[in-house]
Amino acid sequence: MPASLQLVVPCYNEADRLTPEAYLERLGHADVDFLFVDDGSRDATPAILADMARRGGGHIAVLTLNRNVGKAAAVQRGVLAAFERQPEFVGFWDADLAAPLSAIPDFMEVFKARPEIEIVMGARVKLLGRDIKRSLIRHYCGRIFATTASFALGIEVYDTQCGAKIFRATDPVQRIFSAPFRSKWIFDVEILSRYIAAIGRPQSEARICELPLQTWTAMPGSKLTARQVVRAVWDLAQMFRP
Repeated sequence: MPASLQLVVPCYNEADRLTPEAYLERLGHADVDFLFVDDGSRDATPAILADMARRGGGHIAVLTLNRNVGKAAAVQRGVLAAFERQPEFVGFWDADLAAPLSAIPDFMEVFKARPEIEIVMGARVKLLGRDIKRSLIRHYCGRIFATTASFALGIEVYDTQCGAKIFRATDPVQRIFSAPFRSKWIFDVEILSRYIAAIGRPQSEARICELPLQTWTAMPGSKLTARQVVRAVWDLAQMFRP
């Protein structure tokens, strides 16, 4: 029987960053299935994912894309496939587990406590008592980008780009993923933009919750480059161009 949460994990050449045991161990502590989307990997990622699926007792599946289409498209296709299993919740999570899987119960507790919430987004807020590890330059670039995104969206959002998001599997959420995203790099902003367009700004503000993570660690091997940062800013400008 499918788990109530179907969690999509996009992967592109993640052989050196995947920790299979972390995923397999989490299966025993949460009502979750993992759907790994292999985005045309050229390293050992396919073999690792196949082994995880074999060991996952039916709770780990792999969707293989024949060519690299980018994280946005991989997530979109994965979430649509997850919806086919008719879950209560869907989501996506970065493969490197910068946000640990142990945070999943915190996300689910928000949904349980607040039935009106449809989107819970992890937020990397560096506060005393929280273990958020990222470089200063990335932190401040993130603050600048988040401020710009908030202005463009018309809602106050602290962290659009954290790779840990879970959604209640409702019709408005499914419509978010029904069409390909325009941007490869800031599709998280496009998710919010589409949701706001679907149900209205006041309603969306009441149904989105940012959850400050207890732990987040920037992992080595990030595929983000300076050129992509420039492209992300350009994409944001194009997304909200009149």
